[in-house]
Amino acid sequence: MDDPALPIAEHRVALDMLARLNKVSATARVLWPYVQKVHTAGTTTSLLDVAAGSGDVPVAIAAHGRRAGVAIRLAMCDISPVAVEAASRRAGAEGIDATVEVRDVVRDGLSFQSASVDVVMCSLFLHHLSEADAVKVLTEMARVARRCVIVSDLRRCRAGLAAAFLASRLGTRSHVVRVDAVRSVQGAFTESELVRLGETAGMHGSSVLRCWPFRMLLVWTPP
Repeated sequence: MDDPALPIAEHRVALDMLARLNKVSATARVLWPYVQKVHTAGTTTSLLDVAAGSGDVPVAIAAHGRRAGVAIRLAMCDISPVAVEAASRRAGAEGIDATVEVRDVVRDGLSFQSASVDVVMCSLFLHHLSEADAVKVLTEMARVARRCVIVSDLRRCRAGLAAAFLASRLGTRSHVVRVDAVRSVQGAFTESELVRLGETAGMHGSSVLRCWPFRMLLVWTPP
């Protein structure tokens, strides 16, 4: 899915399949309590999803908020115009008001002022990056976040690799997803590596937790 030459139709199918895997993995349900925790009654919580893909996770979180009476102002960005179009369409279909932009976060950083967004998150993005670029992205997320940073990603382990292989073949016919699923686990960081990257990015005292299935969460609260 990182290939800029990937045909649009194949990219859209791959995004849909990834959204399906996120739904099965209950990604939004796992992340929602962290957003809810920092919300203050009577206010609107701003949420930025970096490398949002089709927007399935942040839109689902915003929908959780609506059902719980938690007002969320959603922003999403992604390097891919195809993904941004899909994210905008998904938000509209769910009746979620969202700002969506095409942006290369590694190259250009985030288009937000320091400490201007309550919750900054990314999901299944970091494993696509080198350590140096991962630190760049985490540093930007830490700079922008006012109340919380949440990073959800794959955990590199043999069981996770086997699960990715089976799930991508049983759950989709997309060649892109089948290749990407295995490569993503192979390129993912370990828990200790994620802790070290967070520390390097200035997120001192962050916690890294395991979550089902073969994923991990880095959660950091700015001082």
